[in-house]
Amino acid sequence: MTDERLPLPPFTEETAKQKVRLAEDGWNSKDAAKVALAYSLDTKWRNRSHFVNNRQEAQNFLEKKWEEELEYRLIKELFAFKDNKIAVRYAYEYRDHNNNWFRAYGNENWVFGEDGLMIERYASINDLAIKESERKFHWPHGRRPDNHPSLSELGL
Repeated sequence: MTDERLPLPPFTEETAKQKVRLAEDGWNSKDAAKVALAYSLDTKWRNRSHFVNNRQEAQNFLEKKWEEELEYRLIKELFAFKDNKIAVRYAYEYRDHNNNWFRAYGNENWVFGEDGLMIERYASINDLAIKESERKFHWPHGRRPDNHPSLSELGL
């Protein structure tokens, strides 16, 4: 049996926002093994053109992602929720190994099991090349500070 991952569905606005922030915090840690524990053993993903079919594949995907996307910083924002589903919009900034900077914009649809683990994740993402001087996410590696502007506050 898998441990529960709070908060559990059905979500309220407050618990949906908590779930989104916990996901953001996890991804900003860039700890693929820890992040993968938020997904069910048989989780299904579509991330751009990549398909993930279980927790181990999710962990492998994240390890490769963060090897390629350097200085990764992510902000997620709740868009909608109902019962065991959450929709988010997000943006993240990173640079590649050639020191080219990007801001990726995306939307995700999440479905959770009764245990609070994510069983489905569908992500659509677009990358925009930016100059380093155009970056907006400047906190130290790890959790976004509570006083850092949200996507809406940044006009993104």
